[in-house]
Amino acid sequence: MPTLLWFRRDLRLHDLPPLLEAAADGNEVLACFVLDPRLEKSSGPRRLQFLGDSLRALSDALDGRLLITRGRPEERIPLLCKQIDATEVHVSADFSPFGVRRDEAVKAALTEAGATLQPTGSPYLVAPGRVTKDDGTPYKVFTPFLAKWREVGWRKPAPSASATVNWIDPAGLAPKLRVEAPDPGADLDLAAGEAAALAGWAEFVDSGLGDYTEDRNRPDKPGTSRMSAHLKFGTIHPRTMAADLSFRAQGPATYLRELAFRDFYAAVLDRWPDSAWWNWNRNFDAIEVDTGPEAKKAFEAWKEGRTGFPIVDAGMRQLRDSGFVHNRVRMIVASFLVKDLHLPWQWGAQWFLEQLVDGDMANNQHGWQWCAGSGTDAAPYFRVFNPTTQGQKFDPNGDYVRRWVPELADVDDVHKLKGGPPPGYPEPIVDHAAERAEALRRYSQIG
Repeated sequence: MPTLLWFRRDLRLHDLPPLLEAAADGNEVLACFVLDPRLEKSSGPRRLQFLGDSLRALSDALDGRLLITRGRPEERIPLLCKQIDATEVHVSADFSPFGVRRDEAVKAALTEAGATLQPTGSPYLVAPGRVTKDDGTPYKVFTPFLAKWREVGWRKPAPSASATVNWIDPAGLAPKLRVEAPDPGADLDLAAGEAAALAGWAEFVDSGLGDYTEDRNRPDKPGTSRMSAHLKFGTIHPRTMAADLSFRAQGPATYLRELAFRDFYAAVLDRWPDSAWWNWNRNFDAIEVDTGPEAKKAFEAWKEGRTGFPIVDAGMRQLRDSGFVHNRVRMIVASFLVKDLHLPWQWGAQWFLEQLVDGDMANNQHGWQWCAGSGTDAAPYFRVFNPTTQGQKFDPNGDYVRRWVPELADVDDVHKLKGGPPPGYPEPIVDHAAERAEALRRYSQIG
């Protein structure tokens, strides 16, 4: 009998449990993707381009048998079921607040149509809700979560079945249902799709994993895996990656720890969905933030990479010009916005989501709250990154700054700028020492 395989954050054919379920007992399978206008509107052009490129790669792997449609899923999915007389819709579970609300709406609509939504697996190594304390309550601190996460463990990659699946050709369905994958014409510095993800991961394991512990903090080196966008869209599953990792070697253990952080933040957002935009620690609602005209002017300078602090400006220009920014630099620019400019972390989080190809609600929002001090397991409020010393430590030769800030290309001391900024580069918009003291004053007033 026919079934529907609804792709969302799992744009691949390997290590895909919902595919195994959809194709069980020789069922015919219609592969589909629903372009939700709400998500299209909230995605920047580069993230939409990565999505479109991933969908085209998936369609090619299916010999063109991927149906892409546009509309509200609670309307489109039941309609597709009706088109092929399907009573089962198979998906990977989605734990984001938006995804949970969407799936509840789809589930209700399918029930009325005599069909069911059947989630299998998730985008995570260990799905939210599986790692809890012995009394069933959620973890609020990462380190004990990590210990239990390792104890709970995860399955091996799911076997491949795509070659034997009886795929339904969507060509015979109503043509008005079908649209093309998005193609906004944005330039990407990272190839999309499952084949690119698998190739990128293999290359990193071969050439970068051994030095990952040290090099991951260096934006001037190609020391990271660049797998975050692939994980965001599910062109690779973390199980596939974890099969090449273990806690017995330093580099692989460090990388596994980062995958655990991804699972931790997903679990936190699942348990406290309001923390997507509100302080997880509601005591921080009382902190004094700046939102007036001068604050908005400073925010624009931050977004444009015109703060006069080279490492901050390099990071913000990398974000603007590539849709990616190195993780160490994400922390530096976030600390600068929250603790030097005293702006709401939500402003920065929103800008990141608009710009990042790998923009992920759980990782992004709780990474920002870590920097702001308002989240679970957050950095101490008195930890204020000094952008100059951060630049000197993690970009010691200034190569990263020179790459993204051409005004400083011929400057030897790109971090301190002892001789003053060269023509065309701004003076610092704030005095870091003074603003650090002001940040500590404001944080000290929180009850």
